[in-house]
Amino acid sequence: MRVVLADDAVLLREGVRSLLEDEGISVVASVDDGEQLLEAVAALRPNLAIVDVRMPPTHTTEGLEAALTIKRTYPDIGVLVLSQYVLRECATELLGTETVGVGYLLKNRVTDIDRFLESVQRIAAGGTVIDPDVVRQLLNTSEKQNSLSALTPRENEVLEAMAEGLSNRGIAERLYVSISSVEKAISAIFDKLGLHAGETTSRRVAAVLAFLDQS
Repeated sequence: MRVVLADDAVLLREGVRSLLEDEGISVVASVDDGEQLLEAVAALRPNLAIVDVRMPPTHTTEGLEAALTIKRTYPDIGVLVLSQYVLRECATELLGTETVGVGYLLKNRVTDIDRFLESVQRIAAGGTVIDPDVVRQLLNTSEKQNSLSALTPRENEVLEAMAEGLSNRGIAERLYVSISSVEKAISAIFDKLGLHAGETTSRRVAAVLAFLDQS
């Protein structure tokens, strides 16, 4: 795997670089602003870009804007956005692109090395990963509770785990239920959210987007 890193915090950037390279992942560029990021992605075509939300010059949403540009221009390149805080707007805008290979994690997740590396691999392979804290905030808004009122508590738990990118087996292990129970819950979620077989967008991703879109 080939990765481009973009973060103006040198210590974090170099820490992530060291972590990835220790796992045999090649960091082909390490930059500190959105413009350099876009140039590196265009020139090197990595498998994954790991991007800080806030970078120079204004330290607002330069990283997010660059991430969205990457997904529009190179949809096959995975994008993992890192943030210091829970910014629901960033998560919804990024995931609202309805493309595959996207992720939104809080920076403190980097310290959970195994889980962070699992997220990197999953996004590079076309999966979707959302930070658990972001998922919980999205599910706890009053608007969201209304839109998901048809789901049972168990189905809400399964949907939250889906949003984090867990496989059916991973969901079963987390919730201590059988895989068949997870499959039944997911089928019920699809039915209640009106996600029918044959739609062009992956129903699994669409189920996640169903509650992100209204946050």
